Amino acid sequence: MERTNKKQDILDAALDLFSVNGFEATSIAQIAEAVGIKKASLYFHFESKQDLLDTLTGEIAKEYGEHSLFTSADWENAQFVESFLSNWSPEVMAEQVKKQIRYILHDPHICKVRKMLVLEQFRNEELSGMFSKRNYEDVLHYNNEFMKCLIQKGILKDGDSEIMAAQFCFPISMWLSVCDRQPEREDEIMELLDRHIRQFFEIYMK
Repeated sequence: MERTNKKQDILDAALDLFSVNGFEATSIAQIAEAVGIKKASLYFHFESKQDLLDTLTGEIAKEYGEHSLFTSADWENAQFVESFLSNWSPEVMAEQVKKQIRYILHDPHICKVRKMLVLEQFRNEELSGMFSKRNYEDVLHYNNEFMKCLIQKGILKDGDSEIMAAQFCFPISMWLSVCDRQPEREDEIMELLDRHIRQFFEIYMK
């Protein structure tokens, strides 16, 4: 999202409004007013509010993919697994997760998209699906594959990898939502997150 033209101004204004009012409750007129243009001028750049949303979510997804732990993992690739495990430890994992959480909390685009998805999860079927995929399915899938990998390599005790993944990642998701509502608790949450990860591996490592 590095454009400096009017189209980028429209995307930025739309994201600001969507993150506060939600997609459904934001009108094209409100977006145009926020940019300081007429509705007709906005339609020169985007065919509809849905077109605007599709462009916005596509760009944010690309941006997120460049920084996310989840999109870079390929657990079927022996070279990726070997490289990952060569630098793996509970301490390294804790730092990686904390870095990811800070990115999610503080990147202005990612933060606003997450707020929009929370607002729209019961109102817009498309955004509800995106919310479930990003906040549940992708997170659980990554951690399930991660747990299976560590079990297969003899690092973790044998067990139900999906349940282990849920035990590992869902407290982190809960703490992330606490930070959304109470940003002043971030340092406290990071300390809890660190303790959680270290204790998890104390329990499950062979």
